[in-house]
Amino acid sequence: MTRMSHVLAAVAWPYANGPRHIGHVSGFGVPSDVFSRYMRMAGHDVLMVSGSDEHGTAIQVKADAEGLTPRQTADKYHAQIVSDLKGLGLSYDLYTRTTTPNHYAVVQEVFTALYDNGYIVAKTQMGAISPSTGRTLPDRFIEGTCPICGYDNARGDQCDSCGNQLDPADLINPKSKINGETPDFIETEHLFLDLPKLAPALAEWLDSREDWRPNVLKFSHNLLGEIHERAITRDLDWGVPVPLDGWRDAPMKRIYVWFDAVIGYLSASVEWAKRQGDPEAWRTWWNNPEALSYYFMGKDNIVFHSVIWPGILLGADGRGTEGGTIHPALGDLQLPTEVVSSEFMTMKGSKVSSSRGASIFVGQFLEEFGADALRYYIAVAGPENQDTDFTWEEFVRRTNFELANEWGNLVNRSISMAHKNVGSIPTAGELTAEDEALLAESRGAFQTVGEHIAARRFKAGITEAMRIVGLANKYVSDMEPWKLKDDPARRDTVLHVTLQVVSDCNTLLTPYLPHSAQKVFEALGGEGVWAAQPDIVEVTDGEWTYPTLQGDYASQQAVWESRPVVASTPLAKPTPLFAKLDEKLGQTGPSWAPIGD
Repeated sequence: MTRMSHVLAAVAWPYANGPRHIGHVSGFGVPSDVFSRYMRMAGHDVLMVSGSDEHGTAIQVKADAEGLTPRQTADKYHAQIVSDLKGLGLSYDLYTRTTTPNHYAVVQEVFTALYDNGYIVAKTQMGAISPSTGRTLPDRFIEGTCPICGYDNARGDQCDSCGNQLDPADLINPKSKINGETPDFIETEHLFLDLPKLAPALAEWLDSREDWRPNVLKFSHNLLGEIHERAITRDLDWGVPVPLDGWRDAPMKRIYVWFDAVIGYLSASVEWAKRQGDPEAWRTWWNNPEALSYYFMGKDNIVFHSVIWPGILLGADGRGTEGGTIHPALGDLQLPTEVVSSEFMTMKGSKVSSSRGASIFVGQFLEEFGADALRYYIAVAGPENQDTDFTWEEFVRRTNFELANEWGNLVNRSISMAHKNVGSIPTAGELTAEDEALLAESRGAFQTVGEHIAARRFKAGITEAMRIVGLANKYVSDMEPWKLKDDPARRDTVLHVTLQVVSDCNTLLTPYLPHSAQKVFEALGGEGVWAAQPDIVEVTDGEWTYPTLQGDYASQQAVWESRPVVASTPLAKPTPLFAKLDEKLGQTGPSWAPIGD
């Protein structure tokens, strides 16, 4: 990817029924931000969008438990999620929500396009009802044995073990997660997305995907073999109204949450364009065949993004077996370039999930340890290609020996020596073979790390960046500038070379560690914004005012290239970049997430 591209980073929508845990952000959050920050630094025009997923009966269940209305529940947790994601430094162009008039309008446009093209049909099915309350039970709040693989804790919409789509009535021995009762199943009419009519086009498209992560591609092809119609309405009063006569004013019929949530990528782009004062600007990413689009999520969301969402897009464009036309308000909607799915972050082998009782919440984590320590851990030891176990012992080790001892110590001692001996960035004299070799390695890393990040190999990218940090530390130890008082010209050359590599490494690490990258930039004498951070911006849509995440990333100074350090730039005495953690934490965990609970 050498020329400037328009790049859509479509980030999975966290559900607004509680605070986010580190398992969530290891899948959708940090990978998407590393990618987006790099792409901006490399000169691409990035649009990074998402928001809080706020519909569905699970929100109603949470509202009942807390004595709130669904809207109050969504408001409460949306604000909390916005705060957490800002703290983590996720550089959204717009992080919004699904309970907006704009989102409703876009969802209804997509629905209408599918309906007019013949890909939405009415059918009856068995719906799950709570015997004690008479309410519809959300699919994800029903668990039982998977009829396909026999997994005991399959959900009513999907089995986490084999990944197949399910309906609650499919489960063996279904039970409500809310109160343990066995649900009643009653016949009810719903509207279905006719995925079998879209399967041939989906298969042809998936066959053209050659550079996806193997787990995503294999899983998606397997799903096509069992594809069936999927309900897109539910019996509830909290959600997007159905834009059809006979359905529009029905008090207990709404578009189902999974359908409206995936359309959020499009609706958030439309909202972003309106807020920029150019309502058609979203088309540059959505109607442009040259644009690239990457969807980031955990593996439990693969089915929605590699099969169902592409199916919706194909149907809206009239590209299934029923044919059809392109909806004029939507234009020719482009399919995903790649679905970038991470595996699960686990704790002692159990999925990190608030619904399953094992949680380390982002807000608490950031308050005690800061954002970059968590971002680093996820990047270097997270679930990029396989499930990985989070342990406090490994977190302490990574923080102390890699962030503090390797990177933080290199920054601190090189700037400290230059400050003490010269007071500024020293002037380089004649370079030796050792100097040239280190500088060549550092310059070469920009291509290597950049290629890894562009290919969504985030662990390989940060590993290569940290390799250069290690080479720089070895160089300083070998050159021993503290022993060169009688040869100040050589001492200054060594320090200049070291500070150049520190600057290079800081650029290489900026997508991963944007908060500390800003500090290193300033410690090297830089002024202004190096790595921009998102802002919480209160906005109004219709009668609602709500917080969003937005940011001015175009004016930041970070670019993906080696920038020569300037001799005589004043340097102040640096402060430690990363604090070392008490090793006992690895055995006990913090008080708010103790080991053994």
